[in-house]
Amino acid sequence: MSLKKSFSKDNKTCTVTFIVSKEAAQGAKTINLAGDFNSWSSTDTPLTLGNDGSFSVSLDLAADREYQFRYLLDGCRWENDWKADKYIPAPFSNADNSVVVTRQ
Repeated sequence: MSLKKSFSKDNKTCTVTFIVSKEAAQGAKTINLAGDFNSWSSTDTPLTLGNDGSFSVSLDLAADREYQFRYLLDGCRWENDWKADKYIPAPFSNADNSVVVTRQ
């Protein structure tokens, strides 16, 4: 898993690419991204399966913010990003949420 970031010239937006490697996907058929940026919808932001077996999606997010998120594999298994910028306790479970920081 990994995050790739690219900032706009005016530094107001950050394009974040969320990537789940083939190994991290653990045979999943579908992966969705849920987080602050989509009201924690488990269906609004599906990742696309690549030729190499990895999944990815890119989102344009406001810069200079922190966003919590998690991946939902096959509609039933929640996973964090192994290379998130940080982790914070989830308010409604015994798990942590991944965090992406969109500041340079």
